[in-house]
Amino acid sequence: MKIYTKTGDAGETSLFGGTRVSKADPRVAAYGDVDELNAQIGVARASATDTDIAAELLQLQRDLFALGAQLADPNQKIASNVSKAVLRDADVLRLEQLIDRLESELSPLRHFILAGGNACGAALHVARAVCRRAERGIVALDPAVDPVLLKYINRLSDLLFVLARTANQRGGAVETPW
Repeated sequence: MKIYTKTGDAGETSLFGGTRVSKADPRVAAYGDVDELNAQIGVARASATDTDIAAELLQLQRDLFALGAQLADPNQKIASNVSKAVLRDADVLRLEQLIDRLESELSPLRHFILAGGNACGAALHVARAVCRRAERGIVALDPAVDPVLLKYINRLSDLLFVLARTANQRGGAVETPW
């Protein structure tokens, strides 16, 4: 199979199920933001020196493939075909438990901090900002998406912030207060 199909040369793409839409469609933009987020997490994972953090980032990348698949499926048919392409409340709970576990290692925040630190921490701060943009795009979709997707993307931005702080702390990078 060739990487190019030429089916998008006129500015359209297909959603799951074959519906053709403009590449400027808000749904395409939303899953494009999720794809960018996935790539940014890949940058963070590539620079992670902590194997625990790297493993968590890999799982997040898998989750984001599922999120993107669900966004590309406005008729919600993918769940019956590909179970790994569906996020559930259990995935949101997994993020919350990870946030709680990692926060127990961190000193409490007493001030705002500037993004930065080591390569992994800085990449995770960028990922958090991309995540918030993706969240804004998902919230704006009509028809609305499954509420679990909104919970997941909201919790993910919190987790990315905590992961950035954790990567910096474990790597010996000092947080810079604002």
